[in-house]
Amino acid sequence: MSALLATLPVNELPSWVSDRAEEIGLTSAKILLILVVGLLTRYLLHRAINRLTERTARGDTPVILRPLGTRARNSLRDSVIPIERRSQRAAAMGSVMRSFASIVILTITVVLLLGELGINLTPIVASAGVVGVALGFGAQNLVKDFLSGIGLILEDQYGVGDVVDLGEATGTIEGVGLRITRLRDNAGVVWYVRNGEIIRVGNKSQGYAQVVIDVPVAHETDLDLARQAMQEVGDALVQDEAWADQVLGAAESLGVEQITASAIILRLQVRTTTADQWRVARELRLRIAQRFGELDIASPMPIMGMGESGSGTTGPQP
Repeated sequence: MSALLATLPVNELPSWVSDRAEEIGLTSAKILLILVVGLLTRYLLHRAINRLTERTARGDTPVILRPLGTRARNSLRDSVIPIERRSQRAAAMGSVMRSFASIVILTITVVLLLGELGINLTPIVASAGVVGVALGFGAQNLVKDFLSGIGLILEDQYGVGDVVDLGEATGTIEGVGLRITRLRDNAGVVWYVRNGEIIRVGNKSQGYAQVVIDVPVAHETDLDLARQAMQEVGDALVQDEAWADQVLGAAESLGVEQITASAIILRLQVRTTTADQWRVARELRLRIAQRFGELDIASPMPIMGMGESGSGTTGPQP
């Protein structure tokens, strides 16, 4: 039809339109129907996605998981996920799903419209392929960042509030986007890391944390007395109601960890919640120092200690 209109003389246009009024009306109705159905489908899909993401952000069980039964619902409800982190993850996934739905619906709608107008799609598809290849080469880093961001969010490798080691930057996550991850280190510096450049992630905030306290004592120290004192301090902290929510297991005095020319290193460790390992470590150091002072146990140097995550890597101490 479009090709015929292009070659039709202007003076013959009214008669041509009159002869084909029914065909033009039918084509117009089809075009209008395609547009209405496309827009309505997009609206309904976006509404469904918004409802799903809102429920996910609130912590409700999505309908698609209900057939899994009580076990799945309890697992989701009992999982400790900060509200901000859950909301951000839901919003990011909602954005991805809405964009994907819009692109698919728009593509189908345009193809159907061009078909109704009688436009040959072969050159357009070929041109689109060439443009797609060019954009792929020019924006490959951007595409890589977005795909990596989607993977990070789907796999829940980290979220807002987690303390992570991303290689060049280590700190607390403040924002997770599809292209950029934002974190702040101990010095207060905000780092913006492209998701496509993240090769490995060390998350110090998943599961549990391990507090390890290394205490140097003089060579002439009664080691049994020092070990017993450290164990008593650890047990007292575990039984302290003020620390009950932070400590997850019994304290364990491991004994001699290292012998140097100037000191003997004794080690104490205790499992804690992921956000509290540094607070627990500081409290243990304080109590050990006080207890050693009461027992006149000499220390050749200041007490050293470090809070370690379950993976065994030392984390920043906020």
